[in-house]
Amino acid sequence: MGLFKKNPFGHILFLKRWLIRIMGALTHRRFKGFNQLQIVGSEIIKDLPENNVLFVSNHQTYFADVVAMFHVFNASLHGRVDSIKNIGYLWDPKLNIYFVAAKETMSSGLLPKVLAYAGSVSIERTWRAQGKEVNRQVKMSDVSNISKALNDGWVVTFPQGTTKPWKPIRRGTAHIIKQNKPLVVPIVIDGFRRSFDKKGIRIKKKGILQSMEIKQPLEIDYENESVEAIVEKLEYAIEQHPSFLKVIPQKELEAQEELNKQRQWRY
Repeated sequence: MGLFKKNPFGHILFLKRWLIRIMGALTHRRFKGFNQLQIVGSEIIKDLPENNVLFVSNHQTYFADVVAMFHVFNASLHGRVDSIKNIGYLWDPKLNIYFVAAKETMSSGLLPKVLAYAGSVSIERTWRAQGKEVNRQVKMSDVSNISKALNDGWVVTFPQGTTKPWKPIRRGTAHIIKQNKPLVVPIVIDGFRRSFDKKGIRIKKKGILQSMEIKQPLEIDYENESVEAIVEKLEYAIEQHPSFLKVIPQKELEAQEELNKQRQWRY
């Protein structure tokens, strides 16, 4: 690899490699130390194609969720099954992993900018800006950048577009799926909301069992399934369909909502 070789977004791979190594080493104990990350299904990762893979997941913090996924993906590619033990896997990380994030979030400070260089595909949210509800057109350049990232490698997206649970899936994700025909791999996470502040930077509580379940790729008829059908399939896959609310005790829902309120001040 040339020292100044770049990815399709103009990021120097040598620099990106070292950012992932350093950030990975600094964050490892957040998932195997202060808290423990329970992983299920990571054997799926090593058999995935090199590119055009879209991971869809529920969302609990701005940054900790995707950092944990970087750890799990790279550990799995280096032969660790359901484990991130021994951070040697960081020495040779997969460099074409990207994640979709709000441009506003990724430009809000030095750390977000570093994380953005490590793999963000930053987009302008069409429904919210600077804490207010908006309604604006999708930027075609954002859609093009997600397609560019899929063409180059793997992309993680959080199709609800928020860390609040039980919010609807954004239809844009289904349009991306129909357009690019990626292999869609669902991920369900839990425990991150209890472990970290809302941004996923500060450790709020230690000794929390975090979990990440990587499911089998979805079967999708890209040509014939409607956007609505794909949206519903995603809701079930990441366990955020409204029907799941019927089997969750009301007290637990109230506790989750109270926890969300407590996390607001850490914005």
